[in-house]
Amino acid sequence: MRKLALSDEILLSVDKPARYIGGEVNSIIKDPKAVEIRFAMCFPDVMEIGESHLGMKILYDMFNRREDVWCERVYSPWMDLDQILRENQIPLFALESQDPVRGFDFLGITLQYEMCYTNVLQILDLSGIPLMARERTWEDPVVIGGGPCAYNPEPLADFFDLFYIGEGETSYDALFDLYKSCRQENGSRREFLKRAAAVPGIYVPSMYQAAYYEDGRLASFQPIEEGIPQKVQKQVASDLENTPYPKAPVMPFIKATQDRVVLEIQRGCIRGCRFCQAGMIYRPTRERNLERLKQYAREMLKNTGHEEISLSSLSSSDYSDLAGIVNFLIDEFKDQKVNISLPSLRIDAFSLDVMSKVQDVRKSSLTFAPEAGSQRMRDVINKGLTEEDILTGAKQAFRGGWNKVKLYFMLGLPWETEEDRKEIAHLADRIAAEYYQIPKEERSGRCQITVSTSFFVPKPFTPFQWAGMFSPGDYLGFAKTVNHEIKEVLNHKSIRYNWHEADVTLLEGALARGDRRMGQVILEAYRNGALFDSWTEYWDFDKWLNAFEKTGISLDFYTLRERSTEELLPWDFIDIGVTKKFLAGEWEKAAKGQVTLNCRAGCSGCGAAKYGGGVCYEGKN
Repeated sequence: MRKLALSDEILLSVDKPARYIGGEVNSIIKDPKAVEIRFAMCFPDVMEIGESHLGMKILYDMFNRREDVWCERVYSPWMDLDQILRENQIPLFALESQDPVRGFDFLGITLQYEMCYTNVLQILDLSGIPLMARERTWEDPVVIGGGPCAYNPEPLADFFDLFYIGEGETSYDALFDLYKSCRQENGSRREFLKRAAAVPGIYVPSMYQAAYYEDGRLASFQPIEEGIPQKVQKQVASDLENTPYPKAPVMPFIKATQDRVVLEIQRGCIRGCRFCQAGMIYRPTRERNLERLKQYAREMLKNTGHEEISLSSLSSSDYSDLAGIVNFLIDEFKDQKVNISLPSLRIDAFSLDVMSKVQDVRKSSLTFAPEAGSQRMRDVINKGLTEEDILTGAKQAFRGGWNKVKLYFMLGLPWETEEDRKEIAHLADRIAAEYYQIPKEERSGRCQITVSTSFFVPKPFTPFQWAGMFSPGDYLGFAKTVNHEIKEVLNHKSIRYNWHEADVTLLEGALARGDRRMGQVILEAYRNGALFDSWTEYWDFDKWLNAFEKTGISLDFYTLRERSTEELLPWDFIDIGVTKKFLAGEWEKAAKGQVTLNCRAGCSGCGAAKYGGGVCYEGKN
C-alpha cells in the first residue's frame, strides 16, 4: 500500500491538502522496480494551475506509454507547506509514488511564464538538488526544461542540465534510450550530457560559452567542445495525426483553473501578430483531423466525467472545419448537457453564429482583443483587424443578445503615441454606441464594456524582440491617459477600466530577453525570499531591485534599451525555422505601418516551410 509523504497532522494544517496526496482517477501507478527510468514532471506553480496545462498532460501520457518509463507529477508547494518542508527537512516528493524527487532519473520542468523562475529554484531546493547544474552528480536527477520560455533558456542556464527546444513528441524517446545506454555503460554524467547535445532539439548549456563586450552586449556564443552543434534545431511534430494524445487525463481532487476536457484542434497560428511569441515559435500551423477529434472527444468525456469541453487553439476561428467539430459536439452530447467553450475566436458573423449555438447569451460576456485603439497601431502590430470588423462584430453580437463585452489592449507598443492611447477610449465608446442604437425594447439591459490594458513585453523570436521598454512611471502615465479619456467619452457610464501593474512588466521583460548573467539576479532574488512572483499577494518588486543592485546588473540595460537588428541576441543559437531576416523585415514593416498577409492569404516566406508540413503545404501534393 502506498504511504503518504506527509503525516495526517501536516495535511490537516495546510491549505488544500488534496494538492499533495496523489491517487487521483486516471493517475498512473507502476512498480518502480519494473521500470528503468523515473521521470518527475514538474509545473512550478500550484496544482490548480499545473493541472490545467495541456502540454504536461500530453507528455505524462506519452512517457507512461513506455513500459520502461514511469512519469509522475510534481507541483510547487504553497507557502504554508513550503515552510513546513523546510522546518522538518522533508524532501519534496512526486504525487503518484510519494517518493522524494531527488531519487528520480529526470526532473522535467515546464517553463510557461517568466514569473515562475524563482519557483524553479524552490523545486530544486526543496528536493535537495544542488541549485547549480555544475555541482550535480549521478546522485541527482538530470534537470531538463521545456516550454515557451525555453526558447530563451539563458537566464536559467546555470540551473538546468538540459533544455528541450520544441515540441516534446519528437526527441524524448531518443533521449531516454541514450540515458539508458550511458547508465548501462557506467558513463560519466558529463559524457551523457555531451552525447545528449547531439540529440535533435536538446540544448546543453554547460557545453557553450558566452563572451561580452565592455558595454554589456553579447559578443560571442560558441560551443566549447568539438562535435557540439552551433545551432539547436526546434523540434516540430509535423504530423499531429500520429502523435499521442491524453484520452484519460488525471482528474485532480481539487478544482483546476480549467476544469474541463481540452481538445487541441490545431497547433500554431496563421495570423503573424508582431508582438506574439506563440504565433512565431509554433509555426507552421497544423490542424488535427476532424474524425480523430471526434474520437478524442468521446473518449475523454467518458473517461473524465467532465461537463465541459474546450477547443484549444491560438486562433480557433482559423480551424478549417470549426463548424464541423462544433456541430458534432452539439449533436453528440446535447443529452448530456455538455458545455462547449470556444476561446480565441475572431469576432465575425461566422464566429458569432457558432457561439450563439453553444452559449446562453444572456449570461455570458463576449471577448474582443483589438490590442490597439487606433487603426494605425493595429497595422503596426499586424493585428489584421479593422475598425469596421470590430464595430460590425459588436453590432451583430448586440443584436444576437449579448450585452457584456470585454476588450483587451496593450500599452507601450513600439511607435505608439498619446493619440493612439486615447483611441482606446474612443473605440470603446463607439462600441457602446452600437448597443444604444438598438431600440430600447430590444436591448438586454444596460451595456457593460470592460476595458483591460496590459503593458507590452517584447519577447524573443518576434518582430518586436528589438524594442525598448519604458519606466514604471511612463507605463502608469499611459494608463492614466486612457483612464482620463474614458471618463470624457459620451458612454463612459457603460465602460469600466482595469490595468496591470507596471513593475511586474519590467521584470518580465528583463527575464524574457536576459542572458546568462540574469541567473545571478534570479538566485539572489530567491535568496531574498522572492517566490510565487505571479501571485499578487506575494509579489515584492523590492526583493528583485535589491537583487539587481547586489549583483551589479542593470535592469535598465535589459529593458529600456532598443537593440540593433545586427546585435547578437542570447537566443540566436536556436533555429525555430522562422528566420531572423524575416523577423527583421517585419520590424521594418511595422515602423512603416505596413501589413503582412496571413499564411493562408499568401506565404510571406518566414522559413517555417522547412518543416515540410502544415499550412505551408495545404493544397499541395
